[in-house]
Amino acid sequence: MNHTFGTAAAQLVPLADVNENKVTPGLLGFVIFALIGLALWWLMKNMAKQFKKIDFEEEPEASEASSTDTADTADTADTTGSASAKVGGGAAKGD
Repeated sequence: MNHTFGTAAAQLVPLADVNENKVTPGLLGFVIFALIGLALWWLMKNMAKQFKKIDFEEEPEASEASSTDTADTADTADTTGSASAKVGGGAAKGD
């Protein structure tokens, strides 16, 4: 087993050679990447805090059908009322 590991390690050594003509991110690249990661962590933590502040209560599904009927009736009444208000308002301005 050691012989196999030694052979594999020997094959990887040329890949680890430092090439002076190759550009690498270096310390500055790591610091910038770490700062971006830290900012992302802070933003996600803050977002979770903001979501906890939201007070949202969802209506039960059973009352959803009855509220739809009520909403349809209210929309029809609102549309009729708006149309008569527009006609009445337009006639008053024209006089």
